[in-house]
This record gives sequence, C-alpha cells and structure tokens, in this order.
Amino acid sequence: MGFVSAGPVSAKPASEPRAHVSVARRLRSLADIALNPTELVMRRLALAGVISSALIIWTGGAVRLTESGLGCTTWPDCTSGKLVASGVTGDPLIHRWVEFGNRVATTLIFIFAIMIFIAAWRYRPSKTANQRSVGTATADRKRRRDLVWLASAQPAGIVAQAVIGGIVVLTKLAPFWVSLHFIATLPVLAAAVVLHVRCTEGTAKPVWLVQPLVRYVVVALVAVTTIMMLVGTLVTGTGPLAGAGDVQRYHFLSLTGVTQLHADIGWVLGTVAVMAVACLQLTGAPARAMRIGWIVLGLIAAQGAIGYVQYFAHLPAGLVWVHVANAALVWIAVIRLYFALRDRNLPAPVAMR
Repeated sequence: MGFVSAGPVSAKPASEPRAHVSVARRLRSLADIALNPTELVMRRLALAGVISSALIIWTGGAVRLTESGLGCTTWPDCTSGKLVASGVTGDPLIHRWVEFGNRVATTLIFIFAIMIFIAAWRYRPSKTANQRSVGTATADRKRRRDLVWLASAQPAGIVAQAVIGGIVVLTKLAPFWVSLHFIATLPVLAAAVVLHVRCTEGTAKPVWLVQPLVRYVVVALVAVTTIMMLVGTLVTGTGPLAGAGDVQRYHFLSLTGVTQLHADIGWVLGTVAVMAVACLQLTGAPARAMRIGWIVLGLIAAQGAIGYVQYFAHLPAGLVWVHVANAALVWIAVIRLYFALRDRNLPAPVAMR
C-alpha cells in the first residue's frame, strides 16, 4: 500500500507564530506589571522613575554641550515636514541626530512615566502585620492617593518640559526658555524621588527621628541647593556653552560676575552640608540619615572640585556634562536626606504583660 507525500515541511511558518507569541507574552507581562503591581514591583518602578527623570537632565545636557540645540529646526517635527532627523538644516548631521535622539528618549521616558502612573493607580497595598495587630481602621487593599498624585507629576512634568522645549527651539534658544527648560526638570525629579520614598514606607503620621535644629539645617540645605541650581542656569545662559554656536545670551549679566556668584553660593552650600553632617553626628541621628548625609557631603565636594577644574580648563564640554550630571545626583541625595529624618511606619505592637 503506497503513501502520498505531502511535500517538504518548512519550519519557517512555525517559527513566526512562536515569535509573535513571544512578543505577545512580553506585552502581556508588561501590562500585568502596570495593572497588578505588587509592593516590590511598585518600589522598583518608582526607583526606575527616579533614574529616567535624571536621564532627561543628562540627555538634555548632552544636547546643549554638543551644540545640537538647533539640530532640529522646528517642533514637534525635527525639520520642515519631517519628524525624523533628515533633510538639510545648516547644522552637521550629528547635531540633528543628537537632538532627535533626545526627543526620542524623552518620548520613551514619557511612555514609561504613564506606566508608572497606571501602576500607582492600580496599586492596592496589603495591610501590614502591624496594622492588623494594632487594629487600625485603614481598609485593606485601598488605593494610596499619595502615590497616585506623585506618580501623576512625572508624565505631567514631561509634557510641560516638551512644550517648553518646543518654545526653546522656536525662539532659537532664547536663554530664558533654556533656563526654564532645565528648571522644569527639578520638580519632576523631586516628585520621582518622593514617590520612591513613599513606596518604601507606611502611611502613618510621620515621626521625626532628629531634633528640630537638624531639620532646620537640612531644610536650609534643600533651599541653598535650589538656589544653586537656579544660578547655574544663569551661568549657562551667559557663557559660551548655551546650546549652539551663535545664539542669544543674558546680556545684562557678566560671565565673570555670575560665575563668581555661583561659586560663592557653592561655598555656602558646602558650609551648610558640613553643618548638616555635624548636627547629624552630634545628635545621634539614625544610621541611614547619617549615611545619606555623608553621601550628600561627598557629592557637593565633588561638584565644587569639578566646577573649579572646568573653569580653569576653560570649560571643556565633557567636564561640564559631568558637572551637570552630578548636579542631578546632588539634588536626589539632598531630597533623600530630608526624608531620611523621619519615619512613617507604624509602631510595633505593644507586648501584653
């Protein structure tokens, strides 16, 4: 009895469905992370949000310091009628791709920020053992509105940054808008840091772990750091590295004068940081706060050293980028220090005698 051959069997059609299934599984996995986040996943997403918010500062600094600010001549398209970095703009091709790459990175970070917001909205923390033992009225599996509001700041802030970035391009890098573009990143990064902190602690009323004097010194540290960042944008808008070779500057400022002001504030910042660490040490502050305090002091010392080296080396772009990148780390560390001074976890249950 004979058999009729069905012909050779190709393995390619079988491999394509498997590839589609693999992609579908990964997408479902990402959707599950956002729609059904656990406490560990929520903390990790919040930490990734801190990194991605800092990344905006780092990529934006790369655009400015490579003189690629006008690589894309319009917005939201890169060039006239084209979304991608193509066509002729008068700038080298590398400038167009650096600016376009920054826009792509910002878009991806925005999508990730939306994912974090959805996760915060869907997140339902389980009641802790302490909550059950002390009989709090907090309902189990209740949405944490504090996390939702903090998570919403990231996509909203990125949209605001994108709009300001468009104005920066359309005004040919007007220094005020360039400064505002950087300043707008600070509250977004701060909200990301606070979100991560809040994901790692409870919902009880905060209990301060240090004396009031220590709190006041750290608040002063946050304030001086903010002023330092703001004055740094004036240095940028006055100096030679303003995003392109021939753009507007702050004409009412002297580069030497504003640089001296920036340095003077740096010395004040360093002094306050030393005072904060000394207060933490002398008052027996918690080990975690002490550890972050030393990190803050080290980052500020490094920032000052980098600032002086770049000034006497006539502002090499690579070193200036390190200065900008470290400024983001200083901002993160200072905010973390403030929140390390208190605790929101519920107290342990009292043992029955």
